[in-house]
Amino acid sequence: MLQKFAKRLQRHARIRSKISGTAARPRLAVYRSNTHIRVQLIDDVTGKTLASSSDLKMKKDGTKTQMAQKVGEDIAKKIQDLKISEIVFDRGGFLYHWRVKALAEAVRSASIKF
Repeated sequence: MLQKFAKRLQRHARIRSKISGTAARPRLAVYRSNTHIRVQLIDDVTGKTLASSSDLKMKKDGTKTQMAQKVGEDIAKKIQDLKISEIVFDRGGFLYHWRVKALAEAVRSASIKF
């Protein structure tokens, strides 16, 4: 278990060394635990979180993948309210499938470019 966590941290560090968010194109950071999923829209230049969303406060109905899709739709609305059309996607070292992919596709369906 510890080795799996260390591998994710290595992937996360490798990804973060290459990407960074700005005010014009902020970074959408994803964190996925065994039970929940959280996202934050971050401006790395100023170090501020512009928007965030999580399934913690949402009504639990459906699978974890469906909840990730709802979180993606919620953060997409918040991104559109901020009048941002392009973001940088940071999957946080997690593999791009199942919940992370469902969240990303829900954000893309709101015509936000990665």
